[in-house]
Formats: sequence, C-alpha cells, structure tokens
Amino acid sequence: MVDKLDEMKAILLKMKEETIKEISKSLKSGSDVTTNEPSGDIYDQASSERDRELGLLLDDREREKLRNIDEALLKIEEEEYGICEECEEEIPIGRLKIVPFARYCVKCKSDLEKLQAQTKRFEEDRAYREIALGEEEEA
Repeated sequence: MVDKLDEMKAILLKMKEETIKEISKSLKSGSDVTTNEPSGDIYDQASSERDRELGLLLDDREREKLRNIDEALLKIEEEEYGICEECEEEIPIGRLKIVPFARYCVKCKSDLEKLQAQTKRFEEDRAYREIALGEEEEA
C-alpha cells in the first residue's frame, strides 16, 4: 500500500505543477489582453467579453482542482487518503488513478449527484412558482 500511496502522491504533485502552470499562463494571457479602451465594433467587444468570462470560469475550475489536489495530498500525509468520505470504504485504486483527488467511491458519488440534481430541480420549480404567483398578484 505504501508503494501505491507514493505513486498517487507523485501523480498528484505532477498534476498540481501542471495546474499551477495553467493558472499562471492564463493569468499572463489575461493581463496581456485586458485593456480599458474599447476596440473594434460591438460584436468584437461582446466576443472579447465572452472570452474573458470563459477564462474566468476556467480559472475558477483550475483553482478548485488545485484545492482538491492539496486536500488529497494532506490526506496522504494524515493516512486518510483513498477512503470514501460518505461510506468510509476504500476507494478502488482504478478510480484514484483516473481521479487522484476523488473524495467518494463511484456509488456514493453517483448517489450524491442524483441528490444534487433533485435538489436543483426542486429549487428551480419553487423559483418558477414564485415568479408565477408574483405575476398573478400584479394582474
């Protein structure tokens, strides 16, 4: 098991290094492009704004990935790595090689995603009902 932990730690450290490079590259390219002066027509400006927003979204995902990697490395140090946070069973090494910072086994992750989808649908339905009730009151 020690060999597997060393292998996973090496994978996580390499992934962390690559993620940091991606964030740095993105920050450099973003600062090169950012200007306060509008250029081109309105379509060019809209396209630039969309690209900037997409870049910010990707940066957020990279930062989240980096945070997950750091948490996994900490778990290795604390000898808690590879244990599902939900059922506390060992996460199969095959899953960890694909997603080295996995916090859940496949079954628990699937159950969690189903619950999140149901919650999201419920919240959207409630929001639509509130909008509909608000429109009836105005009429």
